[in-house]
Amino acid sequence: ACAEGSAMAVTVKECLELQLLEVEMLLSMFPKRGEFSLDADAVPSIQRYLRNAGGVLPPQLEYRITLDVKVELQVLLPHMYPQVAPQLFARSDALHRQQQLQLNTRLASHISSLDSGDLCVCEAVQWVKDNSLTFLENSKGSSECASKEVRVKEMLHRMWIYSHHIYRQELRKKIFDCAKKLNLTGFCLTGKPGVICVEGLQENCEEFWHVIRYPNWKHISCKHVENIETEGSIDNLRLFQSFEDLQFQAHGDYGLRNDYHMDLGQFLEFLKQHQKRGENRSLILELQEE
Repeated sequence: ACAEGSAMAVTVKECLELQLLEVEMLLSMFPKRGEFSLDADAVPSIQRYLRNAGGVLPPQLEYRITLDVKVELQVLLPHMYPQVAPQLFARSDALHRQQQLQLNTRLASHISSLDSGDLCVCEAVQWVKDNSLTFLENSKGSSECASKEVRVKEMLHRMWIYSHHIYRQELRKKIFDCAKKLNLTGFCLTGKPGVICVEGLQENCEEFWHVIRYPNWKHISCKHVENIETEGSIDNLRLFQSFEDLQFQAHGDYGLRNDYHMDLGQFLEFLKQHQKRGENRSLILELQEE
């Protein structure tokens, strides 16, 4: 066991000596400030281990190389590199996640095709320099397409939902919890009639509508839907900053049965404050007829 241990120590020692040799080469290839980054104690800790072989292994050597093609190569060397493959990761802010994944898959494939036992970080650097341009050009083209697509698809969806009445506490809780979870703004007018407005992404509004309708809310209908396109963020089109709880004082003295009738004049004033009076006068008339 001792002999095996000393043989392993020699092997690790040889590997670490080669790793330091490669770092020297890389430093001469990337002398400019910021091109080659590694922890200040990384090399000294390996040198200390090599002077006193057999002690505690130093941390694995880790460094970053910033290439002039807008790509950074992150390197982590197992103690037995170059006998085992290094961990390499090429990253760039100019690449989409999928393209970055493809670049790294091809880099790993290239490195695995080399002779094991050979130093290969310099080879990896050269491969990234030679091949990343293709990915970067593809990224530029696809990001232009994507941005055009985003501009077309950025749309605010607003739904105006009417119910004969909204009283129950558990139903109101369901409405507020669902709106919050789906990042919807708008309001819920409690009482008789009950009115809900939600605005946000279309899929979120539709999910909200599905959740609150089922399993058994019969007296509810979606009266009006608006879709507004924008080249910016849909947040700039929202009429409401949060999901508000509206409870206006009941009007008139109609006895117990009609006590919950909401003052639609106050409701109209609320909508007016949110710049919707013209568009919602018809909605109000519809509600009054109900």
